[in-house]
Amino acid sequence: QVQLVESGGGLVQPGGSLRLSCAASGRIFSSYVMGWYRQAPGKERELVATITSGRSSPNYADSVKGRFTISRDNAKKTVSLQMNSLRFEDTAVYYCLISTGGNTYWGQGTQVTVSS
Repeated sequence: QVQLVESGGGLVQPGGSLRLSCAASGRIFSSYVMGWYRQAPGKERELVATITSGRSSPNYADSVKGRFTISRDNAKKTVSLQMNSLRFEDTAVYYCLISTGGNTYWGQGTQVTVSS
């Protein structure tokens, strides 16, 4: 079993920045993918960004490219999402995930609200 603990999120004005962090613990294999999805009200959950434990380049949704940066610390099993130039449409619940050993685990989600 794997547990994910998210932190960060909150209320920010358009153009502002926020940083999300997620720490994984439990049975995690040396090879894994961590990342973030988000779900806005009335919409399906969508990919934001993912990153592997290896040397592959991160994967970003087109809507966040150039504004969001994902990073990870393999030793600590953490992943972070630096979100800059936030827009109204970035408002959503953001979920951390880790895929390892053939399974995918999700965090409980953290709310990000972009509002003036």
